[in-house]
Amino acid sequence: MKLPDFKDIIDAHQLIKGYIHRTPVMTSRAINQITGCDLFFKCENLQKTGAFKFRGASNAVFSLTQQQAAHGVGTHSSGNHAAALAYAAALKGIKAHIVMPSNSSEIKKKAVAHYGGIITFCDPTLKSRETTLQSIVEKTGVEIIHPYNNVKVIAGQGTAAKELLESILELDLIICSVGGGGLLSGTALSTKSLAPSCKVIAAEPSGADDAYRSFKAGYIIPSQNPKTIADGLLTSLGELNFAIIRQNVDQIITVSEESIIEAMRLIWERMKLIVEPSAAVTLAVILENKEKFLNQRIGIILSGGNVDLKHLPF
Repeated sequence: MKLPDFKDIIDAHQLIKGYIHRTPVMTSRAINQITGCDLFFKCENLQKTGAFKFRGASNAVFSLTQQQAAHGVGTHSSGNHAAALAYAAALKGIKAHIVMPSNSSEIKKKAVAHYGGIITFCDPTLKSRETTLQSIVEKTGVEIIHPYNNVKVIAGQGTAAKELLESILELDLIICSVGGGGLLSGTALSTKSLAPSCKVIAAEPSGADDAYRSFKAGYIIPSQNPKTIADGLLTSLGELNFAIIRQNVDQIITVSEESIIEAMRLIWERMKLIVEPSAAVTLAVILENKEKFLNQRIGIILSGGNVDLKHLPF
């Protein structure tokens, strides 16, 4: 399959700009003083459905032909992609079948149901997710929209960094989180096209460091028994995503659970922004490596803000 390029991101932005929020870029003098950097936060926690995922899901759904969309769409997802796809499908007037692990957070289950997604629960394993989705495909004929290993999804996710780089000039680097690699691969494509000298760094929990190990090894090492509060970053890298990441990402840095929680709390307290742990890993990278990033202008993509307020880590 052909890898997406920056033209695909431009086309995606044109297609979805009437549906997505152009999210704000925010700064915090207090956090700048703490880190010794100039930080520019791209607030995808304020995106529709509460995460960047709506960009990719809407691009994928609105790119479908009438024939492809006839029986609806389907996916497996623990949360943010599930909600995003359900909402995008509702806007298009088609059904969305969502396979969710039984241990998905309650707030994300409620969100999918709210947007009209038809939920089928499965065991919390990749094999169970895939086999359950395949059985739905055989029964209904839905078009599968993979959460990240999909050209249209990657192109849609790349529009967040495109907007950031159009708003803030002369960034030294951009940091985003990595799970399956949809946001990271899209971010890397936009960054290397619009600002070739700007570095791209991925943030990952040390308890779910399969992307870090894959990047070092040069081949995909599947995620096995990941343990992290960042529940959006538990999946293995997709093949399309990894091919782009190898070519365009400068570094992947892992961080501790303590730093993720500290970063999350800092953003809540100093910026009054609700972000989920999967978004806070980005700031955690800087908190753990202050000397490395001192005095740099850094773009940070806050990937989402879907948090169960009954189960905060602080």
